[in-house]
Amino acid sequence: MSAAGPLGEYLRARRELIRPGDVGLPAHGRRRVPGLRREEVALLAGISADYYLRLEQGRDRSPSAQVLEALARALLLDAEATGHLHRLGGHAPTGRPARRPERVPVGIRQLVGSWAQTPAFVHGRHLDVLFANPMATALAPIYRVGVNLLRAVFLGPDVPALYPAPEAVAASAVAGLRAQVGAEVDDPRLTELVAELTTGSELFRRLWARHDVTVRAGGGLRAFHHPRVGELELRYEKLTISGTTQSLVVYHAEPGSASARALARLGAAVSAEAAR
Repeated sequence: MSAAGPLGEYLRARRELIRPGDVGLPAHGRRRVPGLRREEVALLAGISADYYLRLEQGRDRSPSAQVLEALARALLLDAEATGHLHRLGGHAPTGRPARRPERVPVGIRQLVGSWAQTPAFVHGRHLDVLFANPMATALAPIYRVGVNLLRAVFLGPDVPALYPAPEAVAASAVAGLRAQVGAEVDDPRLTELVAELTTGSELFRRLWARHDVTVRAGGGLRAFHHPRVGELELRYEKLTISGTTQSLVVYHAEPGSASARALARLGAAVSAEAAR
């Protein structure tokens, strides 16, 4: 981690993503830095340029909640990113409990295992697949126990062929990891993983430097190129498992759609293979 610390790194990364025109500043003239200048952020936030410089350089790491809120507005942060900024600034619990091996609750294992036609898997804090039913593994080989999804996305051979929009999948994975680890960016396991991916993937380096954040819970649409059943567009739900740092991911298709029929064919093939 640099001398600027997590808060300073985050402020600089977000500052460099804002164009002057986005915040009503003139964009003409030669600019030596990407995005906004430090003095411009300070002006927009209503704080002194010297104080902002101290924050970004890591010489002051304890700003008030009011200052953080002003910076969030100046940097056009959404609710998720604003919450992340507050955590980095020390305005949310950041104590690190002793890490225990991540074990999927028995009830969740039984539930996910009982879904014979529904792909579902559980991943842990660092995006390791901890449990997956046969439908999930049949949908995508990276959804298999023991696979780290970040390594699979950035270093594995399967993702470009599997997803029509692999860079969007990659960006989502990185932002999700940022949200899960929060301010604990010096977590030894995270440090090791980031170092490996930074060395092996230019795309990861670029996305990690953006400091994007998304919450763990939520959902969306994802398209697949499946070698057995063709094109699929599936909705996914990402649900936090209470009392853990784990997430349950469930895929399902729009009823009556071509994707629903393709998913049913995949389910029939998985059931037939299991019966052999």
